[in-house]
Amino acid sequence: MTWLGRLEGRFLYTRGMIALIDYGAGNLKSVANACAAIGANVQVTVDPDVIRKSSGIILPGVGAFAEGMDRLRKAGLLRILHEEVIEKKKPYLGICLGLQFLAEKGFEHGEHEGFGWIKGTVEKIEPSDPSFKVPHMGWNNVELVRPEARLFHGLQSDPTFYFVHSFALEVDASESAVITSIARHGCEIVASIEKGNIHAVQFHPEKSQTAGLLMLKNFCTLCNASSSLSVHA
Repeated sequence: MTWLGRLEGRFLYTRGMIALIDYGAGNLKSVANACAAIGANVQVTVDPDVIRKSSGIILPGVGAFAEGMDRLRKAGLLRILHEEVIEKKKPYLGICLGLQFLAEKGFEHGEHEGFGWIKGTVEKIEPSDPSFKVPHMGWNNVELVRPEARLFHGLQSDPTFYFVHSFALEVDASESAVITSIARHGCEIVASIEKGNIHAVQFHPEKSQTAGLLMLKNFCTLCNASSSLSVHA
């Protein structure tokens, strides 16, 4: 039986719709398939009305920081994301670039503005040991700095996830408490963060088998809880 088969019937979280943002730079099919595997109700969209009606937002992304931000800007998504996530406190899950966009600035191919939701910058990975290659690609164990973080519920200690990236978020010391896990690849890499309703991971949960699906399930649970609070407010 495959790892996906072993999960069948365990994760059924269909309450509410989660908006999976399609801005032309995300691994949407893999993310959508992973969400379907846990019974999540996900709608791929760039429609502001759909995003407003959602119980949560997933923003994946692969490629360069500057190009991704430019695509979001041209799609008119920056304002609606700010309204829903920062003003309305809707649960947000950023994946790979979706984590890096949270920074104030990114320094891939020049200097570029990010969302500014986290104090920090996105910098090239520079391992101290040349035997560690860049891009950082493949399976890597993750050290849980804040094991109580909500995405980690039910995870074993020292879980393994799949990474593909050359740049990483460097969080300002004044906001280091948002870091929930780190990975090591000849240097310390921020693997995940949590700041209120904002959750983000540098790795790819949709490619990380059982542990990745469990994290997506935990995010769906957060969206369900947030949706219930909104209904009863």
